[in-house]
Amino acid sequence: MKRYNNLFQTICSFQNLHLAYLKARKCKRYRDEILEFSYNLEENLLKLQEELLSQTYRHGSYREFIICDSKKRCIKAAPFRDRVVHHALCNVIEPIFDKGFIYDSYACREKRGTHKAIKRLEKYLKLASSGFTREREREREREREREREINLRAPKIYCLQCDISKYFDSIDHKVLLTIVKKKIIDSKTLWLLEEIINSGYSKKVFENLFDFRLTGIPIGNLTSQLFANIYLNELDQLVKHRLRERFYIRYMDDFLILNCDKKALHNLKQTIKEFLSERLMLALHPKKANIFPVRTDVDFLGYRIFGNYRLLRKSTVQRFIKRTKFYQKMLNKGIMNQGKFNNSLQSWFAYAKFGNSWLLRKNLSEKLKVELN
Repeated sequence: MKRYNNLFQTICSFQNLHLAYLKARKCKRYRDEILEFSYNLEENLLKLQEELLSQTYRHGSYREFIICDSKKRCIKAAPFRDRVVHHALCNVIEPIFDKGFIYDSYACREKRGTHKAIKRLEKYLKLASSGFTREREREREREREREREINLRAPKIYCLQCDISKYFDSIDHKVLLTIVKKKIIDSKTLWLLEEIINSGYSKKVFENLFDFRLTGIPIGNLTSQLFANIYLNELDQLVKHRLRERFYIRYMDDFLILNCDKKALHNLKQTIKEFLSERLMLALHPKKANIFPVRTDVDFLGYRIFGNYRLLRKSTVQRFIKRTKFYQKMLNKGIMNQGKFNNSLQSWFAYAKFGNSWLLRKNLSEKLKVELN
């Protein structure tokens, strides 16, 4: 495995910091703190560069707020100058780690979004169906004729679908740094990584009176998305290369495996559970780690995936109706402007259009009296 040194000068170069600034301000350039930083841009970037090079840089305090979508999430927003540092770091180290990720890891990676993950699952469902049927034919050839015929008429595919309990809050800092050190040996870069990782920990877990470990990384950080993928890449390597599971897909902390052998999936679930607990200090969600037969569809990333088409979840549609009615009231009272209301509709429209939703959009358009083409 190649190990990287002498990265810090590249991270701290003025050119990289300026590029990081441009990325950090994208679509937000008229916010107060960004305008303030931009007013004396060169001076602020040089000061930031000096703090980094002298290792006197300290991460600022986070602004916390709650968002409610499918569930409540606590978001931590770092000050703008710290977000510039996050981008500067990711510009250099993300390509290093991304090369080692498996193909079927989809969250927060270039050209690896939700849509591609769903299309990959559809492909795997078709491949699994045909492939498992051939395997079943060979296996049953030596068994009784009646049993063989029954199984050929109705080949079963099972799915192990799991979610990790409180994933971002449970990431262990020491374990994360140990994984990072497998590839990066530059002491100054490791210092900066540790400063960012420890800046927004959720809690201290005490092993005993004198020993504790820090856990948790902020959901709002760009670096947290990369750290989360680095952390669970250990699981990816286990499943794909040691356990040699072909039909495996992961989107952040939500992953699934297809197999025709239900018992094998139960054994696999136990192996993964032990690996997560012993190696990564993580636990599977008790209500979201299930094995089920794929009779009709798989509920994944907001869609119900069938063989040849995909539908939106009912809960997703219900949340959209509730939110749109609330926004309409705000619009009528003058609290929200028409542009923001239209943007909300178009954003959901793009999401819904990826599914087979023409009739749904037509009915919603009539019900809510809005235009959803």
